[in-house]
Amino acid sequence: MDYPLLNVFLTMLWFFLWIMWLMLLFRVVGDIFRDDALSGWGKAGWTLTVCVLPFLGVFVYLIARGRGMGERELRRAQDRERAFRSYVQEAAATGPKTPGAKADELGRLAALHDRGAISDAEYEQAKSKVLTS
Repeated sequence: MDYPLLNVFLTMLWFFLWIMWLMLLFRVVGDIFRDDALSGWGKAGWTLTVCVLPFLGVFVYLIARGRGMGERELRRAQDRERAFRSYVQEAAATGPKTPGAKADELGRLAALHDRGAISDAEYEQAKSKVLTS
């Protein structure tokens, strides 16, 4: 086996550089299609440039629109976070939406009352809370 250690290192270096290049290329193409401010002709032009002249196209895109890439990604992440928080707050505030949810809750309260786990006053208070919600 005649493959020196330096050649192994250089092969690994080229392999990782190739993987990084592919990740950058896909990120640029994804940003082109996700950008709502870019017109259809603009998207077609940038895609054609990136596909025909990949190295030059990607580097020119990063120079021309690189700052906007980060801002758009940050805005998308904030929108996703806002939507998630809104969904969680809505789900937590409304509780279960099944038609028999109140009846099930009242049944559990009655069972607790019948077993003597809660007093009459606690039962009436919990029952009024379930019926008013």
